[in-house]
Amino acid sequence: MIRFADPSAFAEALASLPTANPAAIEAAAARQAQLTKPAGSLGRLEEIALFLAGWQGRERPRLDMVRAAVFAGNHGVAARGVSAFPADVTVQMVANFRAGGAAINALARAAGAELAVVPLDLDRPTGDIAVEPAMSEAECLAALNAGAAVVAPRTDLLFVGEMGIANTTPAAALCAQALGGDAEAWVGTGTGVDRSGLARKMEAVALALALHAPFCTSPFETLRRLGGREIAAMAGAILAARLLRVPVLLDGYICCAAIAPLAAANPAFTQHCLAAHCSAEAAHDRLLGHVGLEPLLRLGMRLGEGTGAAVAVQLVRAALAAHDGMATFAEA
Repeated sequence: MIRFADPSAFAEALASLPTANPAAIEAAAARQAQLTKPAGSLGRLEEIALFLAGWQGRERPRLDMVRAAVFAGNHGVAARGVSAFPADVTVQMVANFRAGGAAINALARAAGAELAVVPLDLDRPTGDIAVEPAMSEAECLAALNAGAAVVAPRTDLLFVGEMGIANTTPAAALCAQALGGDAEAWVGTGTGVDRSGLARKMEAVALALALHAPFCTSPFETLRRLGGREIAAMAGAILAARLLRVPVLLDGYICCAAIAPLAAANPAFTQHCLAAHCSAEAAHDRLLGHVGLEPLLRLGMRLGEGTGAAVAVQLVRAALAAHDGMATFAEA
């Protein structure tokens, strides 16, 4: 199991990322060239098959084990009225996840994914990022390691999601700090705040950036100061997946914001990731452009929980079905 002992271990892991298997990609491409279809006629489905081949290290990749995790955390900044819902909804939704009644439960079942639900100190909201760091060093490390713990070496594909009332506010702050721009460029309506709520979000992000920017000298410090427990957990899971060469489907805005500091520090970080979809949150498209990913789907989704990634698993399965199940010209 991957574990980050301290911030320097986290930084070292980010600086020394394993790469995909070029021999497996070459073998998969050779198979693609022999299938009974014109070259390139299945478009991105062919690209998905080659991507999976490289990270799984085999000519004919499989999805025998798809793992998913939903991380939940509460945020001190919620007290500023930056969300359309009260913070106690996080706890209620975790109960719904565990009972199997949420959208992610239904979509994970349809995708054939094994789902873990990981609540993170819901009785202790993070610090209000507008006036203090979100987490201490120990709290941030604990969240990163909670994320890393869900990744098993034999996983064929991983996706992660989140639940945390007000978490589009720290997500916007992370993007602004890591990728540039002001609060207005990255703040959106999230769960549906009104005009005054949007103004409060922008103010909170602007205050957070002014306070923390001088100290955000590393991805760890950026996550610690501006993020949240469930956000850091997603970052930890996605980095652990890279260290184990497990390919990842990224979900929506908050999931992608979680890795924005990592991708800004090491642009090669997203090579093991596919963007499952582009959400209805306005800044998500801009974020994907910054990290060099083209989404597989555009469905107007904005729920989070990993739901967009769960839907995209079906597309990955289709890509691998064609790659593995079609006849070659010699066989035909």
